[in-house]
Amino acid sequence: MSQPQSLFDKLWHSHVVADLSGGALIAIDRVFLHERTGAAALNSLAEAGRKVADPSRVFAVTDHIVDTRPGRTDQTLMPGGQAFITETRAAAKAAGITLFDVNDPDQGIVHVISPELGIVLPGCTLIAPDSHTCTQGAFGALAWGIGSSEAEHAMATGTLRLSKPKSMRVTFHGILSEGVTPKDMILTLLAQYGAGGGKGHAVEFAGEAVSALDMEGRMTLCNMATEFSAMSGFIAPDDKTCDYLEGRRFAPDGAQWDQAVASWQNLHSDADALFDQEIEIDASAITPMISWGTSPGQTIGIDALVPDDAPPSPLDYIALTKGQAIKGVAIDAAFIGSCTNSRLSDLRRASALLKGHKIAAGIKAICVPGSSRVKREAEAEGIDLIFKNAGFEWRESGCSMCFFAGGESFEAGSRVISTTNRNFESRQGPNVKTHIASPEMVVASAIAGAIADPRDIMKGALT
Repeated sequence: MSQPQSLFDKLWHSHVVADLSGGALIAIDRVFLHERTGAAALNSLAEAGRKVADPSRVFAVTDHIVDTRPGRTDQTLMPGGQAFITETRAAAKAAGITLFDVNDPDQGIVHVISPELGIVLPGCTLIAPDSHTCTQGAFGALAWGIGSSEAEHAMATGTLRLSKPKSMRVTFHGILSEGVTPKDMILTLLAQYGAGGGKGHAVEFAGEAVSALDMEGRMTLCNMATEFSAMSGFIAPDDKTCDYLEGRRFAPDGAQWDQAVASWQNLHSDADALFDQEIEIDASAITPMISWGTSPGQTIGIDALVPDDAPPSPLDYIALTKGQAIKGVAIDAAFIGSCTNSRLSDLRRASALLKGHKIAAGIKAICVPGSSRVKREAEAEGIDLIFKNAGFEWRESGCSMCFFAGGESFEAGSRVISTTNRNFESRQGPNVKTHIASPEMVVASAIAGAIADPRDIMKGALT
């Protein structure tokens, strides 16, 4: 009888081309580039006299520095940013790869459009020069972020050399309470085990609470595996996975679809599979979470106080004090977007709370859909009108102010509540203080003008 295998073992062993000293040569099924580094990788490959081995497996998109303001063109607020776009366009055409350009109907954030289009599939390996590529592990894929030189190697050879990480399973038992989201699940993990808790590991998320999530919620959970310092995060595929992918543009169809679904049935951890580390969390005990410091691991529940043992450096930057209540801290701006929380279900839940309300006076509030498809579908449901009527700006899709590499930022020194994944110093602008939270908490806080509990809106206590 063969030894029980974890899902990670199965993904790994099915892609080993050759065992090497200290690692293995791994077959790469998909490579996704973006305009911030895509041209550099493609041009370097061409200058070395090499070609993309299989252009059908390589994709590129304009998402990182593209302008998200209505009526956008190739021009960006980032000095020299237009050249990144035009050079990626030219390099993608020369290489014969698929490009989702600025105003392509399928344009959007890479980790949003890849699932939308069925580019990521269960059992595949997928890499991109972006640390949040692990988002796509929600589909039972092994997906991780790489550098431009690694992208170049993978495009030329279809492989990458990789040291095998250790395995970890994080199990969320029970069910979530009302008003608690997948974002709160991953922030709870970070709060309890630290931003370095997953270092050197490939992390499988499991348990009743994970199985209950829809695919977009699973993507949010896997998205921040990188904030946990994990190599990747992933979830075993199930019927929800297949239902989501069926009929997508790049997904198999006909007899090939049936064959694919049959092969995906084995993509789960065997009973008695061993892991290097196991973590168990009671999902029913999770509350709405929000970061208080300058690391995603510096996070507490909305009703908690800033820890008494909080180090001085993040407190000085974030302008909070030990023992201070996080709830009620005044904000200057609110942001809904990023590869973490910009999908249609995120916007639906946020708009359901926002409907009939206005944001507080003086608050700058922005909503950036994760893809052009999300934007169209949201507008077809009238979600854009709810945001605009409440006082939010409604944008084109892109990474936008998840970070200000695109040249746009919040006002220097302002305090922002954001659905993004990182709260590092100046992440969203010079000296900007970022608090990461769920879309629901961002909406509640925008209405209140201060950090607020979304459950208060649900109870009618916040007007």
